Amino acid sequence: MAAKKKITSRRPKLKPGGDDDVASPMPHSQRPDSGYRRIAFVLPAFLLLFVVGFVSVYWKRWGSFGVDHESPAVYSIEVVREFPHDPQAFTQGLLYAGNDTLYESTGLNGHSSVRKVALQSGKVEALQKMDVSYFGEGLTLLDERLFQVTWLQKTGFIYDRNNLTKFEKFTHEMQDGWGLATDGKILFGSDGTSTLYQIDPDNFRVMGKQVVRYGTHEVHNLNELEYIDGEVWANIWQSDCIARISYKDGKVIGWILLQNLSEGLITAGYNRIDVFDVLNGIAWDSKEKRLFVTGK
Repeated sequence: MAAKKKITSRRPKLKPGGDDDVASPMPHSQRPDSGYRRIAFVLPAFLLLFVVGFVSVYWKRWGSFGVDHESPAVYSIEVVREFPHDPQAFTQGLLYAGNDTLYESTGLNGHSSVRKVALQSGKVEALQKMDVSYFGEGLTLLDERLFQVTWLQKTGFIYDRNNLTKFEKFTHEMQDGWGLATDGKILFGSDGTSTLYQIDPDNFRVMGKQVVRYGTHEVHNLNELEYIDGEVWANIWQSDCIARISYKDGKVIGWILLQNLSEGLITAGYNRIDVFDVLNGIAWDSKEKRLFVTGK
């Protein structure tokens, strides 16, 4: 049952940065197995879909991480609006398709699905369940086709956006399936490492790849992806950070810090948030310039 909380939209406000706002790259760590993920499924923390506004905040202490004067900008956010979101949706991929419509890929073996969701109500309007052997991951929309990858496998699926029951299978060349995004021509993919892939949507061959770096540091755990105005944005798994990435050279050109989302949930009474209840869902409305985020 989706949570029914809703907040009236308001204009974003500037939020100053503080010493705790520095976000260093996460070391690579192994993803939990499905047993751990079921804990997060039973005890969901992110019951809502958030629309956030953000502003640049210059930070003076990047040098302590070995980064020069061309340091990435740091952004803090304020929630502009909240929408209801199915608390049983273990979100792995999220995208906005216009007309107040979201498409979502959910994970967990035996619970994975691709779904069409009404933004305003959170109602699941169409759902394609996946075989118990598949753990749904990243999702993106190219033309009329939804592309989805799966965890721990090099298998992906293509769905007709108008009829989720019609799909075909493909094999990709990434080490694993974590995130997907598109610029309307090619696919961008992540596999939990520091590599950002560029993939041909016709034959799924890797056309190019970049190691994502913040200064001299590799940024691992690249997860859910979104293409926004010439950049690839990536959730960094088990963190409250989104990295803004130049896909041409892999350079991190900005950090968006969203720790106040989990802090706000705790304040609101959601006290059972742990390391598996993390941000994982970025969707961009290019027409209205809205950024949607949610979590597992």
